[in-house]
Amino acid sequence: MKSRYIACHECDLLHHVREIPDGGSARCMRCDALLYRRKDNSIDQVLALTIAGLILFVLANAFPMLTMRLDANFQETTLLTGMQQLWNQGLPGLAGLVFLTTELVPLAKLLLLAYILIPIRMGILPPATGKVFRLVLALQPWAMMEVFMLGVLVAMVKLASTAEIIVGLALYAFGFLILILAGISSSLDPNEVWKRLEAR
Repeated sequence: MKSRYIACHECDLLHHVREIPDGGSARCMRCDALLYRRKDNSIDQVLALTIAGLILFVLANAFPMLTMRLDANFQETTLLTGMQQLWNQGLPGLAGLVFLTTELVPLAKLLLLAYILIPIRMGILPPATGKVFRLVLALQPWAMMEVFMLGVLVAMVKLASTAEIIVGLALYAFGFLILILAGISSSLDPNEVWKRLEAR
């Protein structure tokens, strides 16, 4: 197994990465800052959350998010409807940013995690896993579905006085998907993934 090193994010002291027990943590010898923590069953937990996230992503995009009823008129909205409205109103940059942070990045993150974790669980190594996992880590800050959800909730409150708002299946799926992505970020142990990749 190759020697790996980690720099303390507080004082930059370089440390050799050592094996620690499940649930244990390593701290900087100089400033006592947390270097890394080993999470129990990280691979299995993140894989289960990833599969659940992909199912919820399909549901969030396949069904209406909200239905507005005013007298006898009904108007259904989906995840992509809001982006399309921004585009039609002459805001292509904002529409693209919303698409990037609520659709493209979350889906890419889930698919790439599945590409890495399923083969690890099966004991095989697909091509370019190191580059793919670095991309997964780089995508972490760009999945901002909770901001979109906040905007939807604000719109619901504003429209509630003028029309009846019927919550669709997609809004529930979207809300649970936000929790799933937060769970993935919390459960993912990069050190454990790197160790499994090096062992192949």
